[in-house]
Amino acid sequence: MTHLSGTNSPSIGPDYIVATYRLVTRDKDLRKRAESIAVGLTVGSWTDLPAARQAQLKPYCGTVGETRILAEHQDGSILAEIEVGYPVRNLTPRIPALLTTVFGKLSMDGDIKLVGLRLPEAFVRQFPGPKFGVAGVRQRLGVEGRPLIMSIFKSCIGMPLDALVEHFTEQALGGVDLIKDDEIFFSEQLATPEARVAAYVRAAERVAGTTGRKVAYAVNLTGPTYELRDRARRLADLGAGALLFNVFAYGLDILQELAADPAIQVPIMAHPAVAGALYAAPRHGIAASIVLGQLLRLAGADIVIYPSPYGSVTLAKEEGAAVLGALRGPSPHKPCLPAPSAGIHPGMVPVLLRDFGTDFIVNAGGAIHGHPGGATAGGQAFVAAVQAAISGRPLREAAQASEPLAQAIARWGVAE
Repeated sequence: MTHLSGTNSPSIGPDYIVATYRLVTRDKDLRKRAESIAVGLTVGSWTDLPAARQAQLKPYCGTVGETRILAEHQDGSILAEIEVGYPVRNLTPRIPALLTTVFGKLSMDGDIKLVGLRLPEAFVRQFPGPKFGVAGVRQRLGVEGRPLIMSIFKSCIGMPLDALVEHFTEQALGGVDLIKDDEIFFSEQLATPEARVAAYVRAAERVAGTTGRKVAYAVNLTGPTYELRDRARRLADLGAGALLFNVFAYGLDILQELAADPAIQVPIMAHPAVAGALYAAPRHGIAASIVLGQLLRLAGADIVIYPSPYGSVTLAKEEGAAVLGALRGPSPHKPCLPAPSAGIHPGMVPVLLRDFGTDFIVNAGGAIHGHPGGATAGGQAFVAAVQAAISGRPLREAAQASEPLAQAIARWGVAE
């Protein structure tokens, strides 16, 4: 593979959405390919139009930016990037309009992936963005100066409400800040979301009387699409701490509607289920930084769960860093609170602090429920690990005063 230098084309003006595509092709005339995309995804045709019609449609026609050959393969194909600008006037400030314009039918056109999306600030400001963001979530949960700790609710399907309350209480006694539903919890035969919220709020009050710590519940927002807004309002009124939302199964536009609703005064936690179908292929789809970062922040997620670089379901470090940058970087919108997931155990907390700072959620499932002492001890191990890491104390030293942490280290070790 031979790496080649890029070529520059005229820059694109500020009133355009600029999409960057990475493609594999045998045609080195990249500008011609970019022009066909620019026209095909806007006015449809150009050269065959009479001059008067061209003048009428010119403000709506796409334009070409930079083109770059990144690498040349021995089989004669090339890896390249091209930029195409789309007039903002063609779109409404909705995710379906944005995605259909920049990658609609193009997504079916062979080895091509959307890897960059540059949006004018005036366009971005028309989206709701996070209602609470990092600071708002911290204020609601009363947690400052350290990462939040979240336990993932497991073994919930098929359990009656009294057993679920017992399971919730066991987790809450560990001192975690949040307990979230499993994203696959859709069945309402034994316990509706409303019944769970009401029962867990009472259980959380009892636990707070024992531990002195508040715990919030992130309930899975489920049901028919046309009922979600009313259910979200109802769950918020009942005392839900957050709404867990399978955004890619239900749709980004629905997230935007929920986030924009002033009556839904509770943070929205976006789950990445199904997202891998969009970003995971190396030559197809949409980059993870756009799918899990840029679009979720635009649409209004306050908390974003996404694969950590440490577990069995991972993002490459470079991709994970790009997602984090999209969630936290400069924007008219509040930053989202990242919740890297999979492979998290107490011995990893110092590494998490190194990689994410303090504004993130320690999101744990197996290391809480699989703790030798049970879920309560699992939560206590994470609390002890966070306290130690924040103070700069080595975990093995802190474990001398915390049996749950010592047991966790004995099982999972300490990450370097």
